[in-house]
Amino acid sequence: MSGLFEVPWSEYRPDLIDALGRTVSYTVVSFTGAVLLGLAVALLRLSRAWPARALAAVYTEVFKNVPLLAIIFLTYFGLASAGIRLDVFTAGCLSLVVFYAAYLSEIFRAAISGVHAGQTEAGEALGIGRTGIFGHIVLPQALRLALPGTNTMLVDLLKSTSLLVTVSAAELMSEGRLITSATFRALEVYLVIAAIYFALCYPLSQLLLLLERKVRSGVPLSPWRRRRLRAARALLAAEPAAVVPVKEVSA
Repeated sequence: MSGLFEVPWSEYRPDLIDALGRTVSYTVVSFTGAVLLGLAVALLRLSRAWPARALAAVYTEVFKNVPLLAIIFLTYFGLASAGIRLDVFTAGCLSLVVFYAAYLSEIFRAAISGVHAGQTEAGEALGIGRTGIFGHIVLPQALRLALPGTNTMLVDLLKSTSLLVTVSAAELMSEGRLITSATFRALEVYLVIAAIYFALCYPLSQLLLLLERKVRSGVPLSPWRRRRLRAARALLAAEPAAVVPVKEVSA
């Protein structure tokens, strides 16, 4: 143990910083795509047309029951053998998107179904169209319900970028493998790589937990909703208008 920390980390610092940036890029791009695709699949699962529901169900079940590593190999090596060559970044992001979209679609579907039907009926009674009801009434409430599961998927996706080492994606784990090959200090190198992942994931999970608590307490997150809340509070705090007495009319 006395010779544990013998890797010249100052020489590898620029490469580690570049690998860290790539890991964050994979996470941001893949999670954004997974959220959009997952929401689309969730809407198809709730569609009134049975072919759309069947197609979405098949997609969800397939990608929920296939390992992510197999999807990475199929995307990068399998498509290349069929004449479709993707660069490492595109293949890595695509693999993460299609895999996590299946799980996010289930989270979104459950959240949308969890919004009480009376909310939709109230929107219809007010004359709001179906698009307006979904965008202004159902979706904001569904997002609050889906937030805990979505946060968990984000942290898990960040950790799963380490599997892209199998296609030399130049992220943190790939850089760790290169440093290990050059120094033969596997224990020290992978301890440092694990510590970097922890330094990324733990603060992120705590920030997401804080966001979840704020949303649960009813704190508006968008500036538009905050302005509306301030206007509503100012209206409620204002003194009521003077009531003009009405003279009784004698019969």
